[in-house]
Amino acid sequence: MSTELIGSSGIGEPRVLATDAALGFIAEIRRDHPDILFHQSGGCCDGSSPMCYPAGDYIVGDNDVKLGEIGGVPVYISASQFEVWKHTQLIIDVVPGRGGMFSLDNGRERRFLTRSRLFGSGEACAVVFRGR
Repeated sequence: MSTELIGSSGIGEPRVLATDAALGFIAEIRRDHPDILFHQSGGCCDGSSPMCYPAGDYIVGDNDVKLGEIGGVPVYISASQFEVWKHTQLIIDVVPGRGGMFSLDNGRERRFLTRSRLFGSGEACAVVFRGR
């Protein structure tokens, strides 16, 4: 059973957001690959890359945590990485450059980038266990 986070449903702030530029880039990628997902890479700080995959090509693990959705696309992170970032809100943005080798943003001269901000007191979301 994977872990899903409750965010904008009234319990705290969303754990993941996207800038307008990221939402536009997601829409562009979805024209070529309608069913996609994000998995946050194992970086330890701002500037880490969220990897974008065709949903059928990436197996979400039992220990992955669903942070939420951006532009209708689910965003996952490993449980161990979530432990490091559980006090932060992830903001998916776009910058010039090449995406990860297997990420769908590769070869488009732009790439997704994760920025973050610390949650303030009482902002963090509840964590609940749900089936995928």
